[in-house]
Amino acid sequence: MIVGAGPAGLTAAFQLHKYGVASTILEADGTVGGISRTAQRDGWRFDIGGHRFFTKVQAVEDLWHEILPDEDFLMRPRKSRIFYDGKYFDYPLKASNALKNLGIVEAVLCVLSYAKAKVFPPKDQTNYEGWLVARFGQRLYETFFKTYTEKLWGVPVHEMPSDWAAQRVKGLSLGNAIVNALLPTRKQPKNNQDAITSLIEEFQYPKYGPGMMWEVCRDTVTAKGSTIEMESTVTTIHHAEGRATSVVATRADGSAAEFPCTEVISSMPISHLLESMDPPAPDDVKAAAADLRYRDYLIVALVLPDEIVDFDDNWIYIHDPNVRTMRIQNFGSWSPYMVKEGKNTLGLEYTVWEGDAEWNADDSWLIERAKKELEQLGLAKQGQVEAGYVVRQAKAYPIYDDRYARNVDTLRAWLDSGAANVHPVGRNGMFRYNNQDHSMFTAMLTVENIMTGSTHDVWEVNVEEEYHEEGSQGSSLPEVAEPAKDRPAGSHGTGRDAPVIPREVIEANKPPTG
Repeated sequence: MIVGAGPAGLTAAFQLHKYGVASTILEADGTVGGISRTAQRDGWRFDIGGHRFFTKVQAVEDLWHEILPDEDFLMRPRKSRIFYDGKYFDYPLKASNALKNLGIVEAVLCVLSYAKAKVFPPKDQTNYEGWLVARFGQRLYETFFKTYTEKLWGVPVHEMPSDWAAQRVKGLSLGNAIVNALLPTRKQPKNNQDAITSLIEEFQYPKYGPGMMWEVCRDTVTAKGSTIEMESTVTTIHHAEGRATSVVATRADGSAAEFPCTEVISSMPISHLLESMDPPAPDDVKAAAADLRYRDYLIVALVLPDEIVDFDDNWIYIHDPNVRTMRIQNFGSWSPYMVKEGKNTLGLEYTVWEGDAEWNADDSWLIERAKKELEQLGLAKQGQVEAGYVVRQAKAYPIYDDRYARNVDTLRAWLDSGAANVHPVGRNGMFRYNNQDHSMFTAMLTVENIMTGSTHDVWEVNVEEEYHEEGSQGSSLPEVAEPAKDRPAGSHGTGRDAPVIPREVIEANKPPTG
């Protein structure tokens, strides 16, 4: 039994067939792919959040090409810039570009602000704002850090802890690049591309979007004998003597169906997984499940004549505090197959809270706001927009507050004893800020553990962002890295960079829902 037809769930189904095992897959949505799905409206295709196909894990790379033939992949140039004050800032930053965009006066003011921060650093550097100002100056901080970060996480930067900054910036940030650009006498690396090691110059992309891969994967596993039940929401997992025995789901027509199970691979939100247990988990476990928080997402896709779009970036980051959108995707730059001839679509992205005013707003209102913001940014006139579409994605980002690690450890510990054949995988299944490739890898390792008795620790995937090149003896997959020696027991790291934000800060800044 597999719960969820996203990258992790469908990867698990695909891998199980290599052992001759068919599975039943339950998916609550009407589209496969989860957060990596490609939404379709009137012949247009929209990527939810942007998914570059690039990975350090060779086993995942091989699987991509096993699911899709090579001819269905495009090799796309990587280009993302920051849009601020009507100008595009290259990333990695080039000195000439920065000076031209900032202007001589602002460039000098940034350098003076930087110098002031070095002489008179903020007294309180325990928060993210103080930490950044101390290292880059007030003006660079306000231009290139504050606005985007607050839009993404929904809390003021000065209320975010500074310990995240040490991971996030690592001396290779945009701010540091600007300082190097404005102070050319400083010793610099041979080039910014060498310094900013996380960047890639090009990436693979399925020509009809990431959802294409999961649509093909769905067709492949069903052709081999697996069954997928769409719009079927898991409501109950029966368990006895430490093992799950059956899964109950409610279908779109309101009817209930029960499925006996021997193993359950689950990519549904781990909070919902524990809440569905019957008999119920102990009160402290249910409380831990209810205590997890998520950040939600919506995208407004606007159709324009192709000649109107004057940038070829995959997306641009919006650092203008006067608009709500935080990033704009250019779907024509992801793939020409995503758009129609002579047209393009721009996707204005927003992070929100499920149930708040923005989440509940009418699509027409969201589209009109997006059109106004596009004109306010100087990227297009409202009257040039020919159509608009809204796509919502709940639970897009697990929120790492100061209680999440303890809560997740509580849920894991109960599953180990109360339902040992239930295996969380993927981003929401594990409450981990995973990329698509990491989610797939957790499923691959889980299937191997089930079918061969191997003992891969899937909770270590994406902790160090590195993997041993060779697996354990007899394993077909690489072994995950050993946990860092100085990591607290049970913490298992946070994986991809994300701040650990105090819960009271989240609750104080979260708008009312309903």
